[in-house]
Amino acid sequence: MNQVNRRDFLKGSTAMMTLASFGLFGMDFKDREGPLKVSLIGTGWYGKSDLFRLIQVADVEVVALCDVDKNLLTAAGELVSQRQKSKKVPELFEDYRELLKKHKCDLVLIGSPDHWHALQAIDALKSGAHVYLQKPISVDVIEGEAILAAARKYNKKVQIGTQRKSTPHLIDAKKQIIDTGKLGKISHAEVCCYFHMRANGNPPIEPVPDFLNYELWTGPAPLRPYDGLPHIRWWRTFIEYGNGITGDMCVHMLDTVRWMLNLGWPTQITSTGGIYVQKEGKSNISDTQTAIFEFPELSVVWQHRTWGNAPDPEYPWSFKLFGEKGMLAGSTMQADYIPYDTNEEKVHFECFFEREKYPEDLTEERIELNAAPATRIHMQDWLESIDKDTLPIADVEDGHISTASCILANISMDLGGRALRYDPKTMTVLNDPEATARLRRPYRAPYVHPEPKNV
Repeated sequence: MNQVNRRDFLKGSTAMMTLASFGLFGMDFKDREGPLKVSLIGTGWYGKSDLFRLIQVADVEVVALCDVDKNLLTAAGELVSQRQKSKKVPELFEDYRELLKKHKCDLVLIGSPDHWHALQAIDALKSGAHVYLQKPISVDVIEGEAILAAARKYNKKVQIGTQRKSTPHLIDAKKQIIDTGKLGKISHAEVCCYFHMRANGNPPIEPVPDFLNYELWTGPAPLRPYDGLPHIRWWRTFIEYGNGITGDMCVHMLDTVRWMLNLGWPTQITSTGGIYVQKEGKSNISDTQTAIFEFPELSVVWQHRTWGNAPDPEYPWSFKLFGEKGMLAGSTMQADYIPYDTNEEKVHFECFFEREKYPEDLTEERIELNAAPATRIHMQDWLESIDKDTLPIADVEDGHISTASCILANISMDLGGRALRYDPKTMTVLNDPEATARLRRPYRAPYVHPEPKNV
């Protein structure tokens, strides 16, 4: 059996047309004189990565940065001054609310921990900015409904950082395999993550360093005793601040499947799991979890383990679509079409890199080189949606559906694995008051939970 390998990816491929259509070769912002004013809330790893991708593809001036860690903030200010055209250090803020009061920004990027997403996104929208919001968009379902309501009320474009929709090799795979019907009827999908990414240490309680405003970092979440800097993976290991591995990793792959197959809300969600193996540390997110997202005549099954090996080493974090005629596997690194007919050729899609075009990527700390082209396309699509007054490819409504579905899976797991059917019109879990009560997390005073009708 022969295999078609798309090594010369950009030569005549749909990816080349996609890059051009999203303006990476010189789109100007409509009727704009001078650069767009931009600010970033949350100057950690991925916040800076998103910002640097935007700087690479658009005429922007980063006027302000915000972080509760003075060391991170100062370092980010210097890095931004080196990357942007003006060479200016943005104004630095500890409290994002002061930033939004002082600066009338065109664009606000939010790269803070998940428990801050809702309040910061809604306040940024109220300030008049379009928002780029990292996933998952919220830590509870009603937060997500409130962000969606605010985006529509203030008529602003919110692009969610689910950039698989802007990943060249996956765009190509969708167009050539899914859209042409090569799989036939698709009635099953599997999504998974087997990365050992669940931090699970036992650091001691210690004084909060003077460069970190831990009270403000915690914000509306429960105030845990301080046991070291929460940055990178430590905060993600606690359900107080996020949605576990499912909320962090399933949201990407579930969102990709929904995009490829044009799916809306699941009709029913069930999940089981818990801490089965890694019980020695402080982490309170599951180390093992299975979830089933049901759609009409289609089931999407999620599995994660933060221990053991991946069943398919080529696809440890991925999706697989199973149709009548074949299977399509995809990840951030590659995709493969495997037909059931042995006379038909397999098709392999390789990841697209831009090392030569953007050599500065090669010296950027912790950059995901495979994701950088996708994020650049994602940023340009966001700007184009603003320019044309259309919805971006990863609009907040889709980001909300994917995020909320993962949150509902966690709720199902916590309630013993019972099936949940969420109704977005009533914002309730049908016939389940106990599950409905969990759609809104309690906020720590004096913070007030956003409500969709009051944004």
